[in-house]
Amino acid sequence: MQQAYRYAVLYFLAFSLLLLVSSLLLFDDKIGLSVHGVLEYYLGNEDKFLVEKSWGTILKIILPHIFAFGLFFMVVLHFLLFTKHRTTQLFIKLTYAIFIMGFLELFSPYFIIMGLEFFAYVKLVSFISLELLLLYTLWLLLSSIYQH
Repeated sequence: MQQAYRYAVLYFLAFSLLLLVSSLLLFDDKIGLSVHGVLEYYLGNEDKFLVEKSWGTILKIILPHIFAFGLFFMVVLHFLLFTKHRTTQLFIKLTYAIFIMGFLELFSPYFIIMGLEFFAYVKLVSFISLELLLLYTLWLLLSSIYQH
């Protein structure tokens, strides 16, 4: 691997790690890492002055995320194509898992406001799974930089 490419990937990995940590902190601060917190955030709570989210409100939240998620996933997985993992089943499984978890994480709020409270679990599991899958992918990239 060329030295310039290593530096570019290393910088990208550092900023990606900051992105994942900040998203975890914001999710915990805004929604919370509990099913009750997810339900309160989307269905509202009069005691805490939380307004129930509407279809339009959720769309305003996820619209910029759709593009950002897709672009971020594409770049991370594109970098992974330049490693020894490009021809493995791991690459294919990671690709599908990341996009499925991203899709569930983005669109599960619609099911929550439709009254399907089970999707609060889906929202939490997909968010945490997505974070872990991306961390694992970043680790694969980092380890590939320093392989000879």
